[in-house]
Amino acid sequence: MHHPADYYQQLMARYLEGTCTPEEAQELLEWLDSSESRRLGLDMMRYEFERAMSEPVSVPEAMSSRIEMRLLQEISKKKKTPVYQLHGRKWIAAAAAMAAAIVATGLWVRRQPHTAPKVEAVAMKVQDARPGTDKAILTLADGSKVTLDSAGNQVIVQGGTQVKQKNGQLLYESAGNTTQAVTYNMLAVPRGGQFKIVLPDGSTVWLNSASSLRYPTAFTGATRTVEIQGQAFFEVAQNSDKPFIVQADKTSILVLGTGFDIMSYPDEKEQRTTLVSGSVKVKVGNTEKYLKPGQQVALDHTTGVATVQDADVQGVIAWKTGFFEFENTGLSVILRQLGRWYDLDIEDNFTNSTCRLGGRISRNLPLSEILPMLKSAGADFKIHGRTLTVTAAAK
Repeated sequence: MHHPADYYQQLMARYLEGTCTPEEAQELLEWLDSSESRRLGLDMMRYEFERAMSEPVSVPEAMSSRIEMRLLQEISKKKKTPVYQLHGRKWIAAAAAMAAAIVATGLWVRRQPHTAPKVEAVAMKVQDARPGTDKAILTLADGSKVTLDSAGNQVIVQGGTQVKQKNGQLLYESAGNTTQAVTYNMLAVPRGGQFKIVLPDGSTVWLNSASSLRYPTAFTGATRTVEIQGQAFFEVAQNSDKPFIVQADKTSILVLGTGFDIMSYPDEKEQRTTLVSGSVKVKVGNTEKYLKPGQQVALDHTTGVATVQDADVQGVIAWKTGFFEFENTGLSVILRQLGRWYDLDIEDNFTNSTCRLGGRISRNLPLSEILPMLKSAGADFKIHGRTLTVTAAAK
């Protein structure tokens, strides 16, 4: 039987809405299982569903609604230019998100017109790389270093401050002595790691891979000032008498009590500060930008120009909730994120700058389950030691 070009996309949409007949659901599953390229995604969906169902998971209703609405909007969106997709994989990701509500594993590919995509079965025999874990190095005021991980439990005393490590996070508890000398600690998260810290004022900071935070062991002055490199998400404890200031390269961010993300990696084209809640003032040189929730300041490292723009907040902070999320993103940007999370050096010899990808992928997957999706964008991969080499796929 001849079907319209978007027949299975619409069938998946109805499946997600719960309006499929049993016959249509069976037809959809058979179609997903009918080719190697679609079967890869189907196997991943089954694996994630079974894993999710074996664990107690509480998913906020708003999150489930957002996942559903966004995916259905993408399915029905009319494209201005031809779009070639990994047939089924985008909607397989939707099914995984709706079934497990915690993991989606899909990418779709946007190419220039008249470029035929390769969607053949992927048989990649490469060394694998495991995802990152909770780990960091804490440098104390005296220069000594403490290795931290998800399993460690210890108490460190520095002057009037007690530091507790428990369950993949640090918790600072000040004795309240405002006359003590100010000392600084540095929490450095390597590639392949992430970590959470509760500062002496009760503010919480999540650090992404290849990031560091310098901070005082007690906030005794008129402001609460910390320094960040890399990427971090802040939930700042409110204290109108003592503003919270984040220094990041050439940017200063002033907040009273809010939640925001800052991405300030030296190898990225832009530094981005994204506001989730509250209000912040971002100062770059003599220029000041005020943000509302849902906005971000993008500072171009080359031109020094700072621009306020709307942001996909949930996409920006996806890393904090355990996902990679891409929207019309170049492969080189994706590779840098993978390099930081999987602790790999990237040797990028792929010159197709027109390729754009989008999707949402669990950061808990081994690299071997992510690379096949990127290969469908026209790239080949080889891992040797800690180096991932990327080249154009043979035609």
